[in-house]
Amino acid sequence: MSTLFLHGIGLLVTNDQHTSGARADDPLGAVEDAALIARDGQVVWAGRQADAAPQVARLLQGDVERVDAGGRAVIPGFVDSHTHLAFAGDRSAEFVARMAGERYAAGGIRSTVAATRAASDEQLRATLQHFERELASQGTTSFEVKTGYGLDVDNEERLARLAREVTDEVTFLGAHVVPSEYADDRSGYVDLVTGPMLHACAPHARWIDVFCDEGAFTAEEAERILTAGRDRGLGVRIHAGQLGEGEGVRVAVGLDAASVDHATYLSADDVAALAASNTVCTLLPGVEFSTRHPYPDARALLSAGVTIALASDCNPGSCFTSSMPFVIALAVRELGMTPDEALWAATAGGARALRRDDVGRLSPGASADLVLLDAPSHVYLAYRPGVPLVRRVWKHGVELRVD
Repeated sequence: MSTLFLHGIGLLVTNDQHTSGARADDPLGAVEDAALIARDGQVVWAGRQADAAPQVARLLQGDVERVDAGGRAVIPGFVDSHTHLAFAGDRSAEFVARMAGERYAAGGIRSTVAATRAASDEQLRATLQHFERELASQGTTSFEVKTGYGLDVDNEERLARLAREVTDEVTFLGAHVVPSEYADDRSGYVDLVTGPMLHACAPHARWIDVFCDEGAFTAEEAERILTAGRDRGLGVRIHAGQLGEGEGVRVAVGLDAASVDHATYLSADDVAALAASNTVCTLLPGVEFSTRHPYPDARALLSAGVTIALASDCNPGSCFTSSMPFVIALAVRELGMTPDEALWAATAGGARALRRDDVGRLSPGASADLVLLDAPSHVYLAYRPGVPLVRRVWKHGVELRVD
């Protein structure tokens, strides 16, 4: 039996309002002068250090790792619910062109498809493992990975299979764009995605996704593809509203999708539909930073009662960052979110977007996925943008290397 005892915590964010010492009206469940005990990878107690004495006597048994936080903040590990990490190739020239004024379009994905198809399993595996370490070094302990850069049966299957080696949250995104070889046969490609490709990828995936937007897939195509995936037991997610308003939100809410991602362009009806649904709106401000599109209005979504998640959308084309602290800083500066709202969205919000209740919080029963910041408060994530504030990281109670 292994036990982790963190004490001397200046500010502990639990995302549980019922935590001892937290205000009942505080969604972060934040506790000052706190301590936390985890056993065998799960949180078993968290609260004010002044209340810890009886818990210490009862719970600190066997092999105990004692960590003095020295007055620093401890937060849940970030939950990055939207990434595209299974790829090969480079699109830095495309970024330079955008910074010179060229408009972003979905078609650039096809250049990554060519490079990914040409890469070996060993190269792709090494890339995924590199990103797994990179994410951990920035405090991300749970993350999703999409396919979508293979766009044929064999390559989509191997991307899903290799992604499963680093995360259980694998999303089949065969409907990323229509590949060049099907440019004159869109319906044939949809048949492939909903048939042999889905059959090959479903055993490795938990989710199905569609890019429903200008230059990608129509609402009708998206609904057909997502329904086929749902019928195979996969959860539903959707890319929508990145390049303009459309019908993606309607499709998503109708299928009880876990999340609608991007949502840069939403109508008033879209916002109302999301507010009345169980679908999380996942915002990806790193994309707007990299593409120069307008930032979404998080304040309007929150005011309407929409649940928001923040994610990186790390990919080689429209947003090549894996840094959730950077995403939080953008959300505070550009999306109109408070530091508290941004942190919640990057942890508990991401968990909701993945329909998980074991991560994104630090209360009894949750996985002991936590981050010790080199700062007295989570506010410093936005207050000191670009500064590496992640000091130590644990996943399931085991410390990860962050150097």
